[in-house]
Amino acid sequence: MTANSMDELVALCKRRGFIFQSSEIYGGLQGLYDYGPLGVELKNNLKQAWWRAMVYDRDDVEGLDAAVLTHPKVLKYSGHEDTFSDPLIDCRDCKSRWRADHVEASRCPGCGSNNLTEPRPFNLMFKTSVGPVDDGSSFAYLRPETAQQIFTNFKNVLDSTSRQLPFGIAQIGKAFRNEITPRNFVFRVREFEQMELEFFVEPGTDEAWHEKWVQIRMDWWSNQGVDENALELLHVPAGELAHYSKATVDLMYRFPHGLEELEGIANRTDFDLGSHTKNQSELNISATVLPNNESNAKLAVQNQQQKLWTVPYVIEPSAGVDRGVLALLNEAYRVEQLDGGRERTVLSFKPHLAPIKAAVIPLKRNHEGLVTHAKTIKADLQNLGLGRILLENSGNIGKSYRRHDEVGTPLCITVDFETLENASVTVRDRDTMEQQRIVIDDLAAYVSDYLE
Repeated sequence: MTANSMDELVALCKRRGFIFQSSEIYGGLQGLYDYGPLGVELKNNLKQAWWRAMVYDRDDVEGLDAAVLTHPKVLKYSGHEDTFSDPLIDCRDCKSRWRADHVEASRCPGCGSNNLTEPRPFNLMFKTSVGPVDDGSSFAYLRPETAQQIFTNFKNVLDSTSRQLPFGIAQIGKAFRNEITPRNFVFRVREFEQMELEFFVEPGTDEAWHEKWVQIRMDWWSNQGVDENALELLHVPAGELAHYSKATVDLMYRFPHGLEELEGIANRTDFDLGSHTKNQSELNISATVLPNNESNAKLAVQNQQQKLWTVPYVIEPSAGVDRGVLALLNEAYRVEQLDGGRERTVLSFKPHLAPIKAAVIPLKRNHEGLVTHAKTIKADLQNLGLGRILLENSGNIGKSYRRHDEVGTPLCITVDFETLENASVTVRDRDTMEQQRIVIDDLAAYVSDYLE
């Protein structure tokens, strides 16, 4: 059972240390959130799973970690300065501001007034000064997406790796958008992380690759524990496509607040590489690009046999890390009824995503023999490199089990007095609540097999 409301997830995230409102002690800052002790682990595990699938498990993708501050000419020729905007409406009565597409029947969503301004474009990019003097002449943007630095580094990656088409460049990193109305917890925020792949292909093969990547990404989210029945494919209508897109398919997920985009897979054609390429007239660029006389690069691939230059087409699977975390929390959340009218809350994460992989719990708090064994077991398991192993010296085994159910820990390992006699421990499974005795010498292999 997924969460019935966003409020349930927000309360759990605050209570158990997944996500906090940023600057909460000063009243908070709208659209910004901080990831707590468990949230940062879940977030990192999601990113690692994506990186493993995109880079390590493939032989045709390279990685990149580019700067956040972006040269303004990059976003000029990418079209962002002119097109990266939302229609903004002001309410003259309550002074609130709204995106025009969020206003229904010409009435303010806040106070109900119809005394509204006409829509006007509002650019979503954050701008900051660069250098010691803030005189407006030297500035940069906080990148609104991670894609553009991949395009501007295309030649660098190509020259340093000698890749041939098709190949991809993957990046995970922060992006910033000055949203008019941030909403729905971490779904729409002003500072967020993206997991983006730009996959470069021969023109003419782009449509087949687009379909292939849609299926790849559907399968991947399913492998992370997202119910296929909660996903839908939305083929974005031609009139709603981004300025760079030939076709886009959105993976839509049933969040607690409704069906919205989890990931988009776009066919960006040769728009981006063409826009950043010097002497565009020398190349056969199909997309309509902005005039560019300032770049010093030819972002193209040369056919070794025919010696002809080709500007590749690009397929872009782009997923939001924060939206992914929200979807995983929603999918994993369930409340179970137990005997005697009791209930327990469980986060049934896939083991590779769980913030804590296993908890080692001495049966009696501060008992020298039990705690010594627990510390040794914890260290041995931690050295396996499987993720975070937690030593919990609380002394209340029942409460420890419930707490670790609620944060999604797959295994609880109890060190009890029988451990001192025969070097075995009790291992409890989160999902089934079944317990079994495991000899300590076999514990590492058991935990590794379970988690992997």
